[in-house]
Amino acid sequence: MTQESLSLESRSLLGSLGIGWQRFGLMWKIVGTLAGVIFLFGLLVLGVVKHLTVRMLQEQLDQRAFAIATNLSDAAAGHIMRRNALELHALVTKYALLEGVAYAFIQDGKEKIVAQSLGAFPSELRESLSADVRRQAHRRELRLRGKAVYETRVPILGGQVGTAHIGIWADGVEEQIRRALLPLIEIILTLLVAGVAFSILLARAIIRPILRLTQVADKISMGDLETPVAIETRDEIGDLARSLGRMRASLKAAMSRLNRD
Repeated sequence: MTQESLSLESRSLLGSLGIGWQRFGLMWKIVGTLAGVIFLFGLLVLGVVKHLTVRMLQEQLDQRAFAIATNLSDAAAGHIMRRNALELHALVTKYALLEGVAYAFIQDGKEKIVAQSLGAFPSELRESLSADVRRQAHRRELRLRGKAVYETRVPILGGQVGTAHIGIWADGVEEQIRRALLPLIEIILTLLVAGVAFSILLARAIIRPILRLTQVADKISMGDLETPVAIETRDEIGDLARSLGRMRASLKAAMSRLNRD
């Protein structure tokens, strides 16, 4: 085999590899673009869903804590007026056993702790309140034994005889939020994967007629003027196929005239 034929064969092989690489690159550019748009849209949806879900669950958990504190306030009103310490201690102990509750305690109108569920009462839970402040429900965040706690305070009989306090472990609240978010995240991730798979199928559907047109053009360039252009879509690829068909017909007519002459 001569050096010239080797050179021609090498150029032909490199040309084929170049065309193949370009085809591969175009397909994956389409896939990458679609997948990127889908991924960014998915992240946006995930962020919005997470924000709204966390806010909604936080409000629900705050309402639950407020309902527990209100029930404790109503249940303690009669006992605190009768100074029934035994019943008050039994009451706060029962409420402290509820799921997620860190502690419960009751203060009288002079801010004295009359019942609590913690044994030695931690100093970080004490706060000095004016009479006007004690008449209002309030929520605060603090730390107990190194852990975050959300505390809800509710006045008893309008704050005239004291306040009821309920502490909720923050990690329990966060765990409930995570359990609620996990199925939503799984659904969104599944949709993202499905979107990427759809983008691959769509890219292949777009590339396939272009590859067929490339094969037809190659055959025409090698003198095969009988190859039909079997693409009849009504888009830009169809326009390209019809132009290629007209070119093939024109070349065939020109070759026929040359042969007659």
